[in-house]
Amino acid sequence: MGIQKKTTTRERRGKVPGESGVSVTGKILALLEVFSQETPALTLTELSRRTGLSLPTVHRRAAELVAWGALERGPDRRYRVGLRLWELAALSPRGHGIRDIALPFLQNLYDASKQQHIHLSVRNHLDVVILERLSAPRAPQVISRAGGRFGTFATGAGLVLLAHAPEDVREEYLRGPLPRYTGSTVTDPGLYRSLLAAVRRQGYSSSDRMMGPDIHCVGAPIYGPDDSVAAAVSLCFRSGTRSVQDVAPSVRATARSISRALAGPFPPRSSP
Repeated sequence: MGIQKKTTTRERRGKVPGESGVSVTGKILALLEVFSQETPALTLTELSRRTGLSLPTVHRRAAELVAWGALERGPDRRYRVGLRLWELAALSPRGHGIRDIALPFLQNLYDASKQQHIHLSVRNHLDVVILERLSAPRAPQVISRAGGRFGTFATGAGLVLLAHAPEDVREEYLRGPLPRYTGSTVTDPGLYRSLLAAVRRQGYSSSDRMMGPDIHCVGAPIYGPDDSVAAAVSLCFRSGTRSVQDVAPSVRATARSISRALAGPFPPRSSP
């Protein structure tokens, strides 16, 4: 049960960088990008295959990353993300500031929701990045983690973030391909546009079994000081155990509280 394997934007669009015309910096970033929750440890051969870079190139760049601390090489000869990279990521003002402000409100929602899954997420172009996750041991299984990235907007938070993204970003995503995770996943661009319009109109999202056969997520927008949507909060629970009408008010109230703490206005009603 639970959410199927996540995809990044590159995986969703089938792009592998290769080596021709790629700068040294581009090669290093390509190596770092292939690590994920599903592939936290990779061999040189796997790194070469996933990036399209030659083995000698991968060997040189990986050695440099190990020396700097961005990667670590274990006794099994597999490479993993190093602690120094995590230390740098923690300095990101966008994620760190929102997370620190939002955390007390997320904790309140977590306690009131009888300890389900609570996510705080932001959009990074065509990806959803999870800044924080609070989860109970007995909650239905979902594949997500703080710092994780999804190349799909079919989640509760993702629908909110895409609905409030600039129109050109929405259309770029809807040009697809739109991955199907379950029979309930919306993959028709026209239906997707209608779904996103409903999210803007009602002020919250509902992703019922769109990412997993038994997962229902409800999300709401968090507004920043410039009146734009800065992030989204979502609550995920086992489908069929609660109604959207019961869950949405508390999720929206949490989003309002975080918005106020960020000094961002929360409109009395959502735009059409």
